[in-house]
Amino acid sequence: MTVDFAPFLPWPYLAALTLAAVALAALGLWRGVRGAWLRTAALAAFCLAISNPSIFQEEREPLSTIVAVVVDRSQSQNNGNRREQTDRALAGLKDRLSRFPQIETRIVEAADSAETEAPSTKLFGALSTALADVPPARVGGAIFITDGQIHDVPAVNQKLGFDAPIHGLITGKPDEFDRRIEIVSAPRFGIVGEQQKMTFRVVDDGAAPGGGAEVTIRLNGNEIATEHAEPGTDVPFSFTVPRGGNNILEFAVNPVAGEVTEVNNRAVHVLDGIRENLRVLLVSGEPHAGERAWRNLLKSDAAVDLVHFTILRPPEKQDGTPINELSLIAFPTRELFVDKISEFDLIIFDRYQHRGVLPILYYDNIAQYVQNGGALLIAAGPEHAGDDSIAATPLSAVLPATPTGVMNEKAFFPRLSEEGKKHPVTRGLEGSSSEPPGWGRWFRTVDVDRPLGQTVMEAADGKPLLVLNRVGKGRVAMLLSDQGWLWARGYEGGGPHVSLYRRTAHWLMQEPALEEEALTARASGRTLEITRQTIEGDPGQATLTYPSGKTDEITLTEREPGLYKAEVKTTETGLFEVANDELTTLVHVGNVDAPEFKAAISTEEKLRPWAEKTKGLVRRLADADGPVDLPSILPVRGAVRVADDERLSLRMTDETVLKGINSLSLFGGLFGLAALLFLISSMWYREGR
Repeated sequence: MTVDFAPFLPWPYLAALTLAAVALAALGLWRGVRGAWLRTAALAAFCLAISNPSIFQEEREPLSTIVAVVVDRSQSQNNGNRREQTDRALAGLKDRLSRFPQIETRIVEAADSAETEAPSTKLFGALSTALADVPPARVGGAIFITDGQIHDVPAVNQKLGFDAPIHGLITGKPDEFDRRIEIVSAPRFGIVGEQQKMTFRVVDDGAAPGGGAEVTIRLNGNEIATEHAEPGTDVPFSFTVPRGGNNILEFAVNPVAGEVTEVNNRAVHVLDGIRENLRVLLVSGEPHAGERAWRNLLKSDAAVDLVHFTILRPPEKQDGTPINELSLIAFPTRELFVDKISEFDLIIFDRYQHRGVLPILYYDNIAQYVQNGGALLIAAGPEHAGDDSIAATPLSAVLPATPTGVMNEKAFFPRLSEEGKKHPVTRGLEGSSSEPPGWGRWFRTVDVDRPLGQTVMEAADGKPLLVLNRVGKGRVAMLLSDQGWLWARGYEGGGPHVSLYRRTAHWLMQEPALEEEALTARASGRTLEITRQTIEGDPGQATLTYPSGKTDEITLTEREPGLYKAEVKTTETGLFEVANDELTTLVHVGNVDAPEFKAAISTEEKLRPWAEKTKGLVRRLADADGPVDLPSILPVRGAVRVADDERLSLRMTDETVLKGINSLSLFGGLFGLAALLFLISSMWYREGR
């Protein structure tokens, strides 16, 4: 209750009037005038009436105390019976807190962090968000139901934004133990074919049984080594990068009986394989219009080191010019096809014919190069159908088609075969979807017998145009026309010669993205995108194995000829395995070094410093497999100064909300008028005596 004044005169006038009244009253009292006390009371009442005093009384309603209950719903809570303990503890807390009408409970369910982050348990961040609209004075405390593995616990010298107890109810069992494996150091990039070094470590958390561990190492799903590791000791490991693009290294340590979880018994490292510049040998049998198309394409690729020779002067050409007057470079046949042949990733014979430049034995050497994993491309012209065709050399052992000796001289639109519509080398070539195709015509091809491998492009009357085949560990392609340059020159609108040539070359050099039979998977947030390439027809369902061990059958839908896809949304994070037919692939969802998959044993230590600072309580919900034992609630008025070892202390708020204000004017209305009349009448009456 408060008293306020709203004078009818300005304060200076009121003050002057009051001083005058005080002076008159003092003079009358000093001189002993009869009725001086009544005059003083009347003057005082008159001054008070002019100052207009009022009494104000506020009507207030007490506010509730906010108590946050933060529930850990991260993946680590799936271990053992932690989730069941959590649910029981939450139900019990709701019941106990509901018995206090002045307490308002806020339940905060905190799952793994966002898709773009490494999966982790961020309970303090969830608490801060939940209490963002609550004044600090109204917060009575925070109760965490968790296994204790919290990854955003602030330093104890930081401020939380409120002054109330922090409590922790810990799920899980005492004396848990767990064995896990982690990558200590590893490169993110590596040159294909070169050796890389990395280090891993086996870690035992809690009361582990000890002893050595066997670690199985897989690269892109294939087992490459088994290493022995002592827990807590760094183990070095070396491997060779097998391919360009993503390479997944998986380290799996044998599980230990009784450990908390086997999810963290595997660690994954993703390494990007980088190819050194590809070395390509281009041998042109003679100058011709299409030679520049091949050269320009290969020279424009920064990843290609091109060695190009054109046979300008074959051995049979004898015009009497002295050798020392010729400005030609001698063809280094032995250096290229014997000493350094294995250094080339691709050999291209562009309209080349056997005219004695290469000894016959060297063709056999080239055939062995292909058998051992090399790549050979034959860009054939009329010479391939003649008597000097390289198909009549030992190179024929690796060629997929034998010429009949006839040239098909007929205008035609190159078309994709049925296999070609599915094959990644030719699938979706720009202009292939229309009839006739949206590109220019060619005018001749080399006629061949029925080829081996896949005929992905056809000429007039369904004759083979582009043939792809695997030989031993290597690959061979034959382009049975020399008129691709027409597309390069824009004849009749040109055509996709760059895409065709480049895809063919990269398929020959075993680019994973151009494999006919391939299974790949990638993660986009929490969505898995599965892709299956095939030229054999519907591949059926794919089997998806989750990090938790459960499996699902995934239906693949054809998006393009030979290309099947599926998308799967998942709440789990970790290493997934996809299998279809005999193909398998691995994909990791989330950060490969996620905190959620490191330490998995339940612990009281992370919350204890905050509980001690705020006079809170940290205790386990159950011993071993016993029932959940919840502590009781202790409301405290004022600051919590002493920790209670058995109860959850909550600071009750004194905050109120103003509902209304009642006011009473002391000298307003009839009451004030009556008081003044009474005093004046009393003074007049006294004077009349």
